[in-house]
Amino acid sequence: MKRFVSGLVLGVVLSAGVLTVSAQNERAMHPRLVKAIEALRDARAYMEAAPHDFGGHRVEAIRATDDAIKQLNFALAYRYKEDRR
Repeated sequence: MKRFVSGLVLGVVLSAGVLTVSAQNERAMHPRLVKAIEALRDARAYMEAAPHDFGGHRVEAIRATDDAIKQLNFALAYRYKEDRR
């Protein structure tokens, strides 16, 4: 079981790496998306380090920020895939 979980985790990490690498060329073509990802990462770091919980919204805001970053990376990966056709 431990070996299965390790393999699963490795597969997810490698898949994420492939999406990140494949989207590198698209980043130059879509600078606004890159800036949005950077701004979201900055906001997430700020929320993580904040000494308060933003009225109980911090956890959900961090989750939504993670989802937004993921979706923007998927969008860049999709463009890369389509542009290679």
